[in-house]
Amino acid sequence: MEETPFLNACRIIALNLADQIRDLVGTEQGGEEIRMGADHTPTELIDEVAENCAISHLRESGIGSRLLSEEAGLVLLSGMKGTVYLDPIDGTYNAVAGIPFYALSIAYGEDGIMQEGFVKDLASGEEFYAIRGGGAYLDEEQITVSSVSLLEESALSLYGKKFDPDRAMQLGQKIRRWRLLGASALELCYVGCGRIDGFVDLRGTLRIIDAAAGMLICSEAGGFVSSLDGSPVHFPDDVTVGRCVVATNAGIHRKVIEYLR
Repeated sequence: MEETPFLNACRIIALNLADQIRDLVGTEQGGEEIRMGADHTPTELIDEVAENCAISHLRESGIGSRLLSEEAGLVLLSGMKGTVYLDPIDGTYNAVAGIPFYALSIAYGEDGIMQEGFVKDLASGEEFYAIRGGGAYLDEEQITVSSVSLLEESALSLYGKKFDPDRAMQLGQKIRRWRLLGASALELCYVGCGRIDGFVDLRGTLRIIDAAAGMLICSEAGGFVSSLDGSPVHFPDDVTVGRCVVATNAGIHRKVIEYLR
């Protein structure tokens, strides 16, 4: 696997970011709400520290002419072209609670098409990476989705609407295992490496910063990513707008879509 300028920058960011937030993980201080973010939700201290660290390094990297991030919103960069999509900590609740499942997610796109994606598990240290047309990798080893073809044998990460859980419950009764891990970027990567067979988010709250890197990694590993009706899912460059997503291996995607209908 060849190291690109994007991947090199992401690795530097991940190393420094992990060091910056280490003393905030699992603490009340890390969860202190300090302001409202660009996504109209409270910004916690650990998010602020992580985002400031990532943006500082991205400004120096020369990658991308602009950045879209959860707390800061749209930020202009010094690169020649392209957009960087950043979620400095995907799974903030887990990080603050001391649950070891949270990640740094960074993607690079041009004209709305993702070219590279990077997700770093900040608890375990695992690194997921994909480049368009070049496959997906876990710690530099190429990965593929699972071969499970029956819903009855599948394990899905399945999120339903809080006040309207019927659709999620119906699908949940059909599958073998139901998991809610709390960090969508990592869960999409887990589909990519075959640890789970699908990620289904029916809440309509998943944003491009949450999903951009994980979706590319899942797709490059042989997975299928779509909206609820099977059509391509399109995200606006707006951290306040969410979408529903179905991401699975090739064997069960059509079956999940049909069941959701």
